[in-house]
Order: sequence, then C-alpha cells, then structure tokens
Amino acid sequence: MKPFFLCLCTLLFSASLLQAQQEDSAMIRKIANEILVNGKAYSMLSTLTKTVGGRLSGSPQMVKAEKWGQQALEASGADRVYLQECMVPHWVRGGREEARLIGTGGKADEKLDILALGNSVGTGPAGITAPVILINSFEELEKRKQEVKGKIVFYNYRFNPRFIQTFRAYGDAVRYREFGASLAAKYGALAMMTSSMTESVDNNPHTGALDYMDSFPKIPAAALGLWDANKLAASLSGGHEIKMYLKTLAATLPDTTGHNVIGELTGSEFPDQYITVGGHLDSWDPAEGASDDGTGCVHSIEVLRALKAIGYKPKHTIRVVLFANEENGLRGGTKYGEQAKANHEKHLFGLESDAGGFTPRGFSISLPPEKLERIRQNWIPLLKEYGVYEFMQGGGGADVSPLNELLGTPVSELMPDSQRYFDLHHSRADVLENVNKRELELGAINMAALIYLVDKYGF
Repeated sequence: MKPFFLCLCTLLFSASLLQAQQEDSAMIRKIANEILVNGKAYSMLSTLTKTVGGRLSGSPQMVKAEKWGQQALEASGADRVYLQECMVPHWVRGGREEARLIGTGGKADEKLDILALGNSVGTGPAGITAPVILINSFEELEKRKQEVKGKIVFYNYRFNPRFIQTFRAYGDAVRYREFGASLAAKYGALAMMTSSMTESVDNNPHTGALDYMDSFPKIPAAALGLWDANKLAASLSGGHEIKMYLKTLAATLPDTTGHNVIGELTGSEFPDQYITVGGHLDSWDPAEGASDDGTGCVHSIEVLRALKAIGYKPKHTIRVVLFANEENGLRGGTKYGEQAKANHEKHLFGLESDAGGFTPRGFSISLPPEKLERIRQNWIPLLKEYGVYEFMQGGGGADVSPLNELLGTPVSELMPDSQRYFDLHHSRADVLENVNKRELELGAINMAALIYLVDKYGF
C-alpha cells in the first residue's frame, strides 16, 4: 500500500503543478493581449517626451513631469495617487557651451561638440584657454602627473568592445567621467575633458554626473563627441602642443523640493505588504529622456493599468513609483527606502526598469542561488514566449537598491537587449523616435507577468 500511496501523491502533485502552470500561462497571455491590443505605454511616452521633454532635477520641466505622472497614474486606474517629498539637487547648464582648438599658422579655430558634465562647475563667462594633454588611463595620469599643472586633461578611455553586455563596458569606462576631474585637479589641471561614454558612430556628446572629491579643487568638466575625440587624440598623439578654449556656465543652485510620484493598487489580502515597480522620472537636459528613463516610467504605469484593466486583484499592494533625481543624486530612491524603513513597512519585492525600452532578454535579481534556480525552472518557460530567457544573479536598478540595503528586500531590474542603449544614453539622440513601440510593449508584458508571479507565489 505504501508504494501505491506515494505514487498517488506524486501523480496528484504533478497534476496540481500542471494545472497551476496552465493557469499562469493563461493569465500571462491575458496580460499580454491587453498590452498588445489596448496598450498605452507608447502614447504615454509620447506625451511625456513631446510636452515635457528633458526633466532635470530642480527644473520647471521636473514639476511638469510630476503632474504628468500623477495624471497618468490616475488615468490608469490607480486606487491611490500621491506625492512623496524629497529635496533634490538643482544643477543648471547655464547657457551655451563652447570649446574650440586654437588655430596656429593662420588656421581658423576648430569648434568641438561638447556637453558639460552634470554637477560640474563652470569656467565663468571668460572661459579658459590652456594647452591640452592627452591621458589614456589613470595609470598614465600617475606617470605623467608632473606634466598636468596648468593644462586641460583629455581622457581618451573608450568602451571595451570585447564586452558583449554593453553595461559592462559602461561600468568599466564611466569612472573617468565620475572621478577624472578630481584626479586631474589633484595635479593642478585647470579643466577636464573626456570622451563620451558610448560606442556610437555619431558625434553626439553624452553628459552624465561626475563626483567631486572634497580634498581637491573643483574644475570644469565636459564630454566630447566621439568624432571630435578621435580627431583631438590623433592630433595630440603627434606630439604638438594644442591649446583649447573652453567655456561652460554650469552652476549648482541650492537644493529644491522634488517628489516621488506614487500610485497604488491596494492588496486584497495583505494591503500593508508592498511590491514596488518603478522607473526614474528625471532625465538629462540635451534631449527628451525617452529611453532614460521615460520607458521605465511608462513600463511601470502600464503594469498597473494592464492588471487593473483585466480585473486582476493583487494579494499584496502594488506600488508604482516614478522616482525623483536618479541621475545626479539618487535622492528619490534613497527617500523611498528610508521612509519605508521608518514606517516599518514590509516590502516583498522591488522591480525597476532603467535600461531602455528595447527587446526584453531577462531580469537581474538579488536572490540566493537555490531560489534563483527554482524561479529559472518554473518561470522562464512562462516568459520565454515574450522574449525573456534568463534570470541572472545581480541586483536591481539604483532606485530600488535602498530597499535591499535597508530592508533586505529582493530587488530586480528588467534587462533588455543592451546593444543600442549607450548610443542614446545622456545624449541629444534620446528621443521618442528612437523607441520602438512593439519592443516597449514587450518589456511591459514581462514586468507585469513577473509582478503577477511574485504576488501569487513570492520567492
């Protein structure tokens, strides 16, 4: 009788598992049909990019974007929409920027395409004229530190093309943007230029935040478009002295008030337990902030809209958060995590989209290996039809990371195909026209499906 009983239990368990998989597959198909047929993500993104545009923290566009976020969440059926106040930095570009190589031997000055780096100081209206020194790495800076005083340091460190995942190339190169100014100032540099953080084939400069070190002077810093960076590097490699005129009017004003924009679907069983899904509402000013991170914002709102539209009643409260100030301060994500801890909230999961609206490939997720392997086995078969084939070990995006650090909450990030992201990132090319509607919708489908699975099963 005992072997028969064990066999019967096994058969019943297998049947139950099969039934659950069929129910989940049907639910995800229902979500997908809603988004593919009635989706609002692209139209929301169009409104955000074309009526608000770039949304730098502290700017008037930041305020317009917060109002847009409230209206979009209300229109999508959120049970509750509210603002969470936080103080944000107020850095301003300050006006037209200029860089040119000083002509010699009767040659005309040659203009360069630049963007001041976020949080940088300006040169003042008179600008700076100084010789340029080519530095290819921080190691070379140390070897040539005696040559740096009174010059403009030009870092020509590029993306490593061997990395298939371009975020690895970005992570390797971005230290020159972040810390290059202070390390050059340590040895008396007057200003810093860097090649843009991209492997694009155009000449669009890419901005982004730098971090000044308190122990060294603050010097102006800007990024060059790659065509101009190539020409400048070739000229300097010839050994001739080249002078540059640089003018930027950037300045940091006193902090101002910004907000996380939050919408909720109230949980039917555990309303005081939260699943967060979000993207950051701020963006750099050269363009529209479509891929960074308008797509993440509309992905997240579309999750809520689609679940509401199909009549899904979540067990836990689903919170959509449009985070303030990710780009040059992380004030919104920090505030959200700190407030959650102060309120003794229970957070089950934090999901972020901040890698563009391209074709989804997978999710990074901060889970122990045994739990990670279990969801790979159970959930990838459900998501594969919609483009996701991997759950990889890792964290979430920057804005949900405080939930993990402060509360131990598992966090995750949508990982779309990365090949085109840094062609657009922080540049004038980050516009609606470079977002594909179908790819955008597939990202929302997979995020909504993952939220559904976590709400139903947890980890």
